[in-house]
Amino acid sequence: MVIEVVPAPPQEAERQRQEAAPRAPRTGPPAPGLVSVLLALVMVLSVAALFFGTFLYGLSGLQEQRSQHQLYSAMRGLLSPSSPVAPWIGGDIPSGSPVALLTSPQAGLHDAVIVEGTSSGTLLAGPGHLPNTPLPGQAGAAVVLGKSATAGAPFGELARLQPGDVITVRTGQGRFRYIVRGRLVSGGRLPSVPSTSGFLLLGTSGGTAAPGGFTPSHVVYTYARLQGHAAPTPHGRPRTVPRQDRPGQGDPGARPFVALWLGLLLAGSAACWWLWSYWGLLRTWLVGAPVLFAVLWALSDEAIRLFPNVY
Repeated sequence: MVIEVVPAPPQEAERQRQEAAPRAPRTGPPAPGLVSVLLALVMVLSVAALFFGTFLYGLSGLQEQRSQHQLYSAMRGLLSPSSPVAPWIGGDIPSGSPVALLTSPQAGLHDAVIVEGTSSGTLLAGPGHLPNTPLPGQAGAAVVLGKSATAGAPFGELARLQPGDVITVRTGQGRFRYIVRGRLVSGGRLPSVPSTSGFLLLGTSGGTAAPGGFTPSHVVYTYARLQGHAAPTPHGRPRTVPRQDRPGQGDPGARPFVALWLGLLLAGSAACWWLWSYWGLLRTWLVGAPVLFAVLWALSDEAIRLFPNVY
């Protein structure tokens, strides 16, 4: 018997050859699908949450140190006798302007620059002066707020101050010395003070320890009495302040920017996924990582403003 072998058609032969050949391993991103997209979304949000926690208790402190260094140079220049511009001592002071230097060794404060304004964003640069109160050294109760846990925690050690400790403040009107008298919870009443003297109230967050960290629940003030006579108080000070400047308030104006940067983070992550297929993982990482890092920083910088200004 003679068996005749009939060759397969060219298309069938090519298909059989492709099936028999070993397949190269997949090197690009996972094929788009519901599960892979959901996993990628969870990963992006998890990285954003981890970065935000790092920013809260680490990177924001570095940002505050840099701001304090720049503000201290500016304030020292204003206090110099040769400066053609005098420091702010009254009137409508622009938010973020340096107005005083605060020193309290027991609280770990050494020439800390006080800026005008107390919104959560303003306090990222350091302690802030509540605009509708007199400046330190002037008659009345001057209120200065600072963060207790984030942005370097400049007021994190206020609890160490005891009655009798000395606080010194330097402004454009001179150097003033305060003696700590005690503490007040928000809403408490100060002792009466003569019209020629004043108090300094340093406010920050108080609360309780929680499994995830410190939970702020109220504002606590350390108050100190001015020694000697108060400096004149210029006219033109604001009588009220916006809601976000009040003690213990966040800044709701940051919400649209949080939404914007979050959208850009998701869009940038999707773009990196797409580029992975064409450029490969290494090239995509080298190009995309700096961009995503910048977006994460901007997102965290806006999100922290939603927290209470004294936290």
